[in-house]
Amino acid sequence: MSVLRIVVLAALALALAAPASAQRRQSAEEREYSQFNVPYDGRFAFVRLRFEPLPGFGGGGGFFRGRDLKWDHDYPRAERHLATILSELTVLEPYMGGSNILAVDDPELTKYPIAYMAEPGFWTLTEREATALRNYLLKGGFLIFDDFAGNQWFNFEQQLRRVLPDARLVPLEVSHPIFHSFFDIQSIDHVHPYYGMPSQYLGVFEDNDPEKRLLAIVNYNNDIGEYWEWSDTGFLPIDLSNEAYKLGVNYVVYAMTH
Repeated sequence: MSVLRIVVLAALALALAAPASAQRRQSAEEREYSQFNVPYDGRFAFVRLRFEPLPGFGGGGGFFRGRDLKWDHDYPRAERHLATILSELTVLEPYMGGSNILAVDDPELTKYPIAYMAEPGFWTLTEREATALRNYLLKGGFLIFDDFAGNQWFNFEQQLRRVLPDARLVPLEVSHPIFHSFFDIQSIDHVHPYYGMPSQYLGVFEDNDPEKRLLAIVNYNNDIGEYWEWSDTGFLPIDLSNEAYKLGVNYVVYAMTH
């Protein structure tokens, strides 16, 4: 990774910065950005998966101050900021006018090679959804699991087993190509932004063979979407936000080229 790319990434994160009053003025713009799913036109568009959270865990505070849906955490600022970084640093030319929220079993999902799920520690599935997500992954889809920690692992693993009963979660080392697909990441010794737990990166491979296609990456004890969301406020350290952007860019570039 060149020094220039490091400088550009930091500069972009700072360029997004705005005072709190400006952030409040942007709320209408954010609502407009998130009002509709974007029309498919062949360009990369961010896809966030929605789900019904575990019973008893869907309190207040989510989706524009409504019910806490869990899957909506960091929306829409996280994807909008990541799209800006992808547009400036890569040749991907992502869709910049919005993003998608799709149910796991929505047929539209098959048009998009990459999907993101926040808070999978609270994820639930119907049998129809489990089958649809299995088909999506086996037919070439790539899934990013993010924003969960601690004992939330147990529900995540239980739901994943319903999608891929024989899946083996393989710890990834920094030498894996996904960490070098665009930025040459030298360390993945990260911690959760709030809980301080050591982060782990795990992969699900086709036929449980690390030499075959990577179907999903799991960011456990981490929350890179949180860094994307708040990168324009100074709330979280810029160097850690940069590392989160590097991971996001690498995930997208790797998935689009494999």
